[in-house]
Amino acid sequence: MNVYDDSRAAVRDALRLSRAMTFKAACADLPLGGGKGVIMLGPTDGPLAEERRRAVLRDFGDAVDILAGRYLTAEDVGTSMQDMTVIAESTRHVTGRPVERGGSGDPSLWTALGVESALRVACERAFGSQSLEGRSVSVVGLGHVGGDLARRLAAGGARLVVSDVDERKRALADALGATWAEPAQALVAEVDVLAPCALGGILHHDSVGALRCRAICGAANNQLASDDIADVLEARGILWVPDFVANAGGIINIQVELEPEGYSPDRADARVRAIGDTTRTVLAQAEATGTNPLAAAMELARQRLAEAGVGAAA
Repeated sequence: MNVYDDSRAAVRDALRLSRAMTFKAACADLPLGGGKGVIMLGPTDGPLAEERRRAVLRDFGDAVDILAGRYLTAEDVGTSMQDMTVIAESTRHVTGRPVERGGSGDPSLWTALGVESALRVACERAFGSQSLEGRSVSVVGLGHVGGDLARRLAAGGARLVVSDVDERKRALADALGATWAEPAQALVAEVDVLAPCALGGILHHDSVGALRCRAICGAANNQLASDDIADVLEARGILWVPDFVANAGGIINIQVELEPEGYSPDRADARVRAIGDTTRTVLAQAEATGTNPLAAAMELARQRLAEAGVGAAA
């Protein structure tokens, strides 16, 4: 659920996000195809009143239900577990509901765990060790995923620069002993690792030229404004972990929820942590073939899609 200038922008976002979700599911070796639903808010809508929000969510649930299980929805930007409960009033094809409602709970915690696992492998590749002790990280965006990632990194001994458009998130910065910065400053902070955890398109030709980090690994979808930015990062010697590899923890957890034997947090934990292994495979393949991590990850996804007998997104 996000604000868009017009319906064309909303459709473009849905297509970009669904493409990334297809690669995400394939790289994570899940029996899911990948898709994305968007609820468009207009520039003048402002925060929805409770009753209108419920109506919008139930309308979305009706749209999901028409697809008869070919699309399963879950929490993402602008929505919550409680919203999934409302959507479930209109369709059973919804995941990530609260545990007491038969779901697996907030998927953002699992996304953060997966990003941490990938980030540790990025550190291993860039600095020779997975340890976060004394490592400097700039977390841009302190939403559900970014906030939990910041807590995990701080617990691991990292020195943090954090930012968010919501000034109220300063309280988390203070609690973690992190340095607060405006988003534009946090993006170009002189740190070991940059962790983009807000909206996409943050890495473009102008911003990449100003980066002062050695590695990038974050939770935001579609971090690259265009695929050619992967080559620019490679030329600058900045290691980038493809977002659809690093941020697959939420969908991996949801797949565990869908399995016939029922949901198991222990099974989910092991599979989400395996994102580190996938990251290692992608980065090693990129080095071995003399390409960038994006190309290596997309090739892995295409191979798995071909093995499943389906075509890949271009």
